[in-house]
Amino acid sequence: MPENEPWGYSLHIPNDPRAVPICRRTLRLILTMHGLIRLVDTAELLATELVSNAVRHTKGPAALRVRWSAGVLRIGAWDASPEPPEPPGEWERLVEMEEGRGLALVRAHADLWGWQPLARNGNRGKYVWCDLAAA
Repeated sequence: MPENEPWGYSLHIPNDPRAVPICRRTLRLILTMHGLIRLVDTAELLATELVSNAVRHTKGPAALRVRWSAGVLRIGAWDASPEPPEPPGEWERLVEMEEGRGLALVRAHADLWGWQPLARNGNRGKYVWCDLAAA
């Protein structure tokens, strides 16, 4: 499939920490098959942080969503909690912490990131996403 054609994937996962490496490996395979190997390392880091947060801080199911369009890779994690994510702290304060660095890493390595509440069929949740430009 040519690199400039849009595509997208969703991987629905249970609330289980073992789902995080599955998401990471699946993302690596997707990007490799689409010829985007140059984005794999950063994309894996970002997806790991987003999915880890979804699994660690919520009680329901989650999903990894990956979309390519117009030279931008969007990686996102959906979870069933409508609560907004904790804002990322300042990197200098987080360096020595063992936890709480996830969104700071996302902010540092992504070109853009954000979150939005979601509601469908009476179910509420949120989508936390980040973008990586190919160039």
